[in-house]
Amino acid sequence: MKKTVYKPLGFLFLSLGLLGIPLPVLPSTPFILLAAWFFARSSEKWHTWLLNSELFGPMIHNWEENRCISCRTKLVALLAMLVAGGSSILFAMEDTKMRVVTLLLLLIGSATVLSLNTCEKPKDAGAPY
Repeated sequence: MKKTVYKPLGFLFLSLGLLGIPLPVLPSTPFILLAAWFFARSSEKWHTWLLNSELFGPMIHNWEENRCISCRTKLVALLAMLVAGGSSILFAMEDTKMRVVTLLLLLIGSATVLSLNTCEKPKDAGAPY
């Protein structure tokens, strides 16, 4: 049952996470973390692929080991939403209702990212977070 339900959900959330990279109102981070959770329970192959990904692997490791995301991940997610979403609101939309809906979606996405725990810097490591 898990493979027939969890694996397709993993692909759904992976797709939403990938769509969230270029789309300003869709945060990638929560969807990628959900995809990793579903793949961990249904497909070792896809879970390993995500863990080995240069783009998503470190974030997923942080989440699975410490239930946190790095400050850098939060910053990139928020800046991407701000720049792309703000540009859309200011330059691409004329309808006030659409601007308000987009702003609300940006606020929800930002609140979601901000609600995730931030990883603390390791005391003896110089790696940027």
